[in-house]
Amino acid sequence: MSKFRDRYRIESNRWKYWDYKNPGAYFITFCTKRRQHFFGTIEHGGMILNEVGSIAKSEWKRTPEIRKDMNITLGEFVIMPDHMHGIIIIGNNEYNSKEIQFTPGRDTMHRVSTGGGIESDSQKRFGPQRKNLASIMRGYKSAVTIRSRKINPEFCWQANYHDRVIRNHREYEYITDYILDNVRRWELDVK
Repeated sequence: MSKFRDRYRIESNRWKYWDYKNPGAYFITFCTKRRQHFFGTIEHGGMILNEVGSIAKSEWKRTPEIRKDMNITLGEFVIMPDHMHGIIIIGNNEYNSKEIQFTPGRDTMHRVSTGGGIESDSQKRFGPQRKNLASIMRGYKSAVTIRSRKINPEFCWQANYHDRVIRNHREYEYITDYILDNVRRWELDVK
């Protein structure tokens, strides 16, 4: 871990050779703080969303509508008692390079830059990130938090989120299956 001004800092978990405003498919995971069960319960093989869980679901589904200018499509997603998984696809739009695109059914690995440490222009800039994956996730978490705290003032997300750039159709299908099977695996883990 590196230091800045004699203090340890948390390293970014982002793929340093990727510009997160690029068109592509992204697998996202958000967790609640201390993995508290804010979103509901799993009963008889199904996720029963409570009011906060319903907010998380509705805000996720509104993402493409709110950010029409980013050409967003949603893949599968699941809200679990203490986390959520989802696939979000950023399409070509006026804010990205339009050079790299993932569409389910089409392999894009050969177009992903692993460019020997070369950073994109947006990664070199210091300051607020906008019109990229981070800005979408920040907006989503903020909207869910504001609405959820009216119901449960204790609601809180874990800092940050996990993402993975989906590199090809096989990986997209694997992640889709993982998301769809999440409730069943939860019940197996509990037993």
